[in-house]
Amino acid sequence: MRIFLTGATGFIGSALVPELLDAGHQVVGMTRSEDGARRLAAAGAEPHHGTLEDPAGIRRGAEGADAVIHTAFDHDFSRFVENCEKDRRVIGALGEALKGSDRPLLITSGIGMGGAGHGRPAREDVFDDSHPNPRVASERAANALLDAGVNVAVMRLPQVHDTRKQGLITPLIAIFREKGVAAYVGEGRSRWAAGHLGDVARLYRLAIERKEPGARYHAVGEEGVEMRTIVETLARGLKIEAISVPPDKVAEQFGWMAIFAGMDMTASSAWTQAELGWHPTGPGLIADLEAMRYA
Repeated sequence: MRIFLTGATGFIGSALVPELLDAGHQVVGMTRSEDGARRLAAAGAEPHHGTLEDPAGIRRGAEGADAVIHTAFDHDFSRFVENCEKDRRVIGALGEALKGSDRPLLITSGIGMGGAGHGRPAREDVFDDSHPNPRVASERAANALLDAGVNVAVMRLPQVHDTRKQGLITPLIAIFREKGVAAYVGEGRSRWAAGHLGDVARLYRLAIERKEPGARYHAVGEEGVEMRTIVETLARGLKIEAISVPPDKVAEQFGWMAIFAGMDMTASSAWTQAELGWHPTGPGLIADLEAMRYA
């Protein structure tokens, strides 16, 4: 297939490009810079210049594709609500390009949207339309396209990691450096689901090849890694103290990350693994954190 990939030079996109090419697909990768275009060309992909602020330009990239994978997202969390709305508009534009055909669109969301409540892990067959995370806008947009006859599916991400980046843990490290201590909330018993970058890239490929309308996949290799274990591992790497923070001090300690700091974000991928024959083999989150260079 000729696959249009947004976010092609990003953390996930950079791993997905070779995964798709090695499987025999053509890749048209979206990038905003000349440097990104050179890197994509060197990797064997066709560059397409575009930005998230220009849905019309993104739509043009999708019009000539057999399939579209949307991984791009503006991770400026100081403008998170605005960026989630921007993602909604981009998804709408991609859907318009594919409307009237069976060409698949695979968008990206978070595992929190499948929250089953009562401390249970998120599931693929659940969509919490009332979830307080503004990223819910992405799946609402996908549902609207599905109702309009577009072949759209959703990839939900946990903390995607290798030894360079680890989802929300990467900005958490920056906060710990600034504060001089590594902190968890209360007893640190909340857990975060995780998935290794290589496993996640492979799952995107399997999902776009399946072309199943309305499917929701969980890129989860570990259902939940305890926050205290994460923080204590980071503390050792940063050579700082690990401390407990009471709930009334969370905002002071974590800033914009306070909303996530004590949140339990577990998720199952049982259906995903059975449906696609996907079995994660990459290192676990703690192994990658222990192998990371902190200097």
